[in-house]
Amino acid sequence: MPVVTREFTVKAVVCGLLFGALFGAANAYLGLKAGLTVSTSIPIAVLSAAVFRLLGGGTILEANLAQTIGSASSSLATGTIFTIPALFMWEMVPSYTQVALLAMCGGVLGILAMVPLRRLLIVEADAELPYPEGRACAEVLKSAERGGAGGGWVFVGLGVGILVKLAVAGVPLLLSKSGNAWHVPEELAVAIPSLPNGSLQLSVGAALLAVGFIVGYRAASVMAAGSLLAALVLYPLVTKMHADGMSAAGGAVKLITMGMAKETVCYFGIGAVGAVGIVTVLRTASTMVKSFMAVVRGVRYGGRDHVGGNGGAPLAATDRDVPPFVLIGGLVLLALALGFTPGLLAGDLTLGERLLTTLMVLFFGFVFVPVSSRLVGVVGVSNNPTSAMALVTLAGTAGFFLLLRESGGAATKAAVLTVGTVVCVAASKAGDISQDLKTGYLVKATPALQQFGQLLAAAVACWAVAAVVLTIGKDPAQGFTGPNAMPAPQANIMRTVVEAELGGALPWDKIAMGAGIALVATLVGLSALQVALGIYLPLATLMTIYVGGCVRRLVEARAGGDAVALERGVLCASGFVAGEGLAGVVLAAYAYFSGAGRLKLPEASAGESVVGLALVAACALLLLRSARRTPTLSAGASPGVRASFRAADRA
Repeated sequence: MPVVTREFTVKAVVCGLLFGALFGAANAYLGLKAGLTVSTSIPIAVLSAAVFRLLGGGTILEANLAQTIGSASSSLATGTIFTIPALFMWEMVPSYTQVALLAMCGGVLGILAMVPLRRLLIVEADAELPYPEGRACAEVLKSAERGGAGGGWVFVGLGVGILVKLAVAGVPLLLSKSGNAWHVPEELAVAIPSLPNGSLQLSVGAALLAVGFIVGYRAASVMAAGSLLAALVLYPLVTKMHADGMSAAGGAVKLITMGMAKETVCYFGIGAVGAVGIVTVLRTASTMVKSFMAVVRGVRYGGRDHVGGNGGAPLAATDRDVPPFVLIGGLVLLALALGFTPGLLAGDLTLGERLLTTLMVLFFGFVFVPVSSRLVGVVGVSNNPTSAMALVTLAGTAGFFLLLRESGGAATKAAVLTVGTVVCVAASKAGDISQDLKTGYLVKATPALQQFGQLLAAAVACWAVAAVVLTIGKDPAQGFTGPNAMPAPQANIMRTVVEAELGGALPWDKIAMGAGIALVATLVGLSALQVALGIYLPLATLMTIYVGGCVRRLVEARAGGDAVALERGVLCASGFVAGEGLAGVVLAAYAYFSGAGRLKLPEASAGESVVGLALVAACALLLLRSARRTPTLSAGASPGVRASFRAADRA
């Protein structure tokens, strides 16, 4: 009689939900600040295994289920923060319930639409699609089961991330009440005199350094290259060409402001990202056809074997998905909720418009779920072009609404954006569950239980993510508007595209130039999406990420064959992300409930700038220390960990 291993238990579910809330809040904050999020499966797996040991022990399948549930919140956060802040920018603040339900609908759509694809992508394409983060997480789980160490570095990173954030943002908030203006600058900048509007910048913080370490040197350097292209070439070029044009026209020669230059260059980034989204759809067209056939087979045969002529023999637990009635019933309930719930999809839609809009959601959802699920199999969750998919969705939906309505007013803009929210969350969620299912496949977990766990997490974590977004959005000291606003770069891009298309003012010439940049990047072997991200994300953000990538490269050079050393570094970096994100949310809540106004801080002095540099250097040195090579390769290590991390770095 086969031994039954514990899997879907109370402690696994509770650990997953608690750690998911922690890292989901951190990822939401990080995404709003930097425009990037990171995979949280590995740190949650390590933390869950550590908690299980304190509780008397647990199985590898329980730890896997905990990380499956926990990672769900981060993907919900990714889709939500890329779109919802635009509503605040339009002064159409959504309700807590609306944000949570939109995130939950997107999560459910992403999970259920991916279910029929599991065998096609996770099992049958095992050699073609490595799913680097899923493989790495599986190796970490196996190492933890054998007693592997290193989990303490998550807590070290957590503490340091909190302290750095408090030093940069908390101390000025507290000192401002006494009139003391001392502060550590959030950004360091040096203007280049010979380049109008050209500068070099560096952001002070632990989380961005950690992002660079996690995504690896290759991705960090390509994004930094795109940002340097914008800062040292495009901004000065746009500024100089405008001045030359004014001079040729006989007007006064006046350099445009940095804000005006950024507005122009922003469309280059939009064009590049949009081109990536369109090319991605074309490249994965065959996958979409196979996906449709997989859905048909899944509905026809349900949880029984239709391969190899078994005539419907029962499937093993390790190859069983959620039953067909859950899949079909869930999608029907989702469509009914979107179509018949007034106010869920914003824009004061009539019943007929809500039903047509629901069809748009389902259409784009079923288009981009297989695209996302397949792409993360190669590039990983952290490099998934979710923003490109959202951009294509918004452009298509905006065009659809222009056919329905004569006006592209505020209500129409809100309707388009909420459609994009659901699809963006669905694409992000599909990528996340694909990595989790690959981990489960490698540790022999039950797919159906993982899928149920993800559905549970989507129904619970959406409320935590909505709370974080609304807390930051309503923060009087920061928010999403004003001089000290949270950058929310993706939401700004989405807002710009929706406004321009509905207003008939989309600058297609600038967008075509951006698409040309993406084409050039592709021809020289670079990731067009990473170059595009570099163009529209701030240079300060990308340079700190690049420093983190350089630390990763140094660690890999020193580590030799010690996979555990690199694993410890990733855990410490994950702690940085969680600590800074958690502290940022707490500070936003403090500012909101205390009624603190926006801080007007003077330009940082030389001494304050040196302190900022010292903080970045200290965090980099701590990452190096955490990943220091052990004298001998740990017995708990597996070559698969290092191979998986290398695959992610190459992507």
